[in-house]
Amino acid sequence: MKELFAQIIESMGEDLNRPGLLDTPERAAKAYTYLTRGYSQTIDEVVNDALFPCESNDMIIVKDIELYSMCEHHLLPFIGKAHVGYIPQSKVLGLSKVARIVDMFSRRLQIQEQLCSQIANTIMQVTGASGVAVIIEAKHLCMMMRGVEKQNSLMQTSCMLGQFRQEATRAEFLSLIK
Repeated sequence: MKELFAQIIESMGEDLNRPGLLDTPERAAKAYTYLTRGYSQTIDEVVNDALFPCESNDMIIVKDIELYSMCEHHLLPFIGKAHVGYIPQSKVLGLSKVARIVDMFSRRLQIQEQLCSQIANTIMQVTGASGVAVIIEAKHLCMMMRGVEKQNSLMQTSCMLGQFRQEATRAEFLSLIK
């Protein structure tokens, strides 16, 4: 990747021997490896058996989970937060694991719509919940720095599975994340 970044920088007309750029290809390669580290993770590693017995079947919500991802169309960041809710059926997921699942899928080349459904479907699969809801709100630099250049735009996506497709459950979730 280092050599490819060197080629990109040179194709912009820059001089790789300029003092500010001497180590840039290596730094950029390391940065992109970090920003896309979700590819090197599996859900089993992330969850790490952190499923615990639970008799409650009341809604659990983790909100305002920061996320940083890369738009798969322009390789530019989108930055926002996720709100995740689920209704357990005999087992709950360790609290930090919800955020780790968000991170694992965020740290891949993505579109926000897909990210939202990947998180929801994975939590549903891992926990066996009777319902999962995910809402993501994010600002996309591909829309802010280029193209239409709208600085205050915010994209919202939602994925509602199982019991969250029922109006009362959905309404409760939406009222609790506000």
